[in-house]
Amino acid sequence: MRAPGACGGGGGEPEAPGSADAGGDATAVVPFTIDVPDAVLDDLRERLSRARYPDELDGAGWTYGTSLGYLRELVTYWRDEFDWREQERQLNRFDQFKTEIDGLDVHFVHQRAADPDALPLIVVHGWPSTFMQFHKVIEPLSDPAAHGGNAADAFHVIVPSIPGYGFSDKPRERGYGPAQMGDIFVKLMARLGYTRYGVQGGDWGGPIVAHMARADAEHVVGMHTETCRGGPPEGVEDPTAGVPPEELERWRDRQAFFSDEERGYSAIQGSKPQTLGYGLNDSPVGQAAWIVEKFRALSDVDGDVESKFTKDELLNNIMIYWVTQTATSSARLYYEAPRRGRAGLLGAGRIEVPTACAVYPEDVGFTPRLWNEARYNITRFTIMPRGGHFAALEEPELYLDDVRAFFRDLR
Repeated sequence: MRAPGACGGGGGEPEAPGSADAGGDATAVVPFTIDVPDAVLDDLRERLSRARYPDELDGAGWTYGTSLGYLRELVTYWRDEFDWREQERQLNRFDQFKTEIDGLDVHFVHQRAADPDALPLIVVHGWPSTFMQFHKVIEPLSDPAAHGGNAADAFHVIVPSIPGYGFSDKPRERGYGPAQMGDIFVKLMARLGYTRYGVQGGDWGGPIVAHMARADAEHVVGMHTETCRGGPPEGVEDPTAGVPPEELERWRDRQAFFSDEERGYSAIQGSKPQTLGYGLNDSPVGQAAWIVEKFRALSDVDGDVESKFTKDELLNNIMIYWVTQTATSSARLYYEAPRRGRAGLLGAGRIEVPTACAVYPEDVGFTPRLWNEARYNITRFTIMPRGGHFAALEEPELYLDDVRAFFRDLR
């Protein structure tokens, strides 16, 4: 493994800023500490102070994208009040490591429970989040007794950064989709010595952990996901037969929501991620606008993004993209996965391990349970009372309760 160096604000392909040294052993698992160079933060402040904003139509608000008024407010806070060093301290309270797998340095949190026999659980993020999406749930999962829970529900918690995201390396070859990333995480769990473990994920984390459940079914005891996805099953004369009317209505509503209002980001990242990257990698304001708009649109916030996420949380997540220069590499996943066909997005073959689907009402998509049962061995299907796309950050208690309940009988 290579020791990461400084990450500048300019061009090139920097390594993730932080410290880790494997001493030449490619299979070593070595501690990692986030430590962004001062020069990167100085460059950021300079860019924020020189921000050039576009015009906005009168009364447009968020209708055309990120509100100019809100973005100015967020950027002013970012420049004048946001304390990245405090955010680093908060993130560095977790036990973080790096290890080289398939030529890539993979960053991950490994928060072990006090009970050595606790069930290992790998939790995988998607876009536009990072591993910090789970900062509210890592400790309650690994030490539930200290957070009002039952000690018997403890997990050894593994939270990786997807390759191309955050502090993991960027793939240098074409073709890295959910299956390839799932294979890397299967190898990660084996390297950590885990022969029996659970998987959990949403957004891209959903198809990634689904691949793990297929490829490593011998070791995966169960899969919990917010991303039970797909359309009507193929080869069925009337796929709506037997589907409850309320589920069909929810499916149509979410399909229309994505198609009419929210598919733009996916279309751009899925077709020309490199072109987009030139703007986002050079402009922190552009990067912030691109991400914060999704946190507002895909969450159950009734138009007020800060009703569920603080400015510090929003900027912490944005900062991880900025300091690691992963706007482009993260977007490439949208290009790679669909080019492998339906299997590239959903995987091939039914998942036989026990599966829990957690449905949050304001998430970007929904698939009726009956259709999902063609793809998954569903043993738990929960319609949540509230919440959206970033469940662990937005509704941590709902997330924790459902994850614990599902795995309780699989230990």
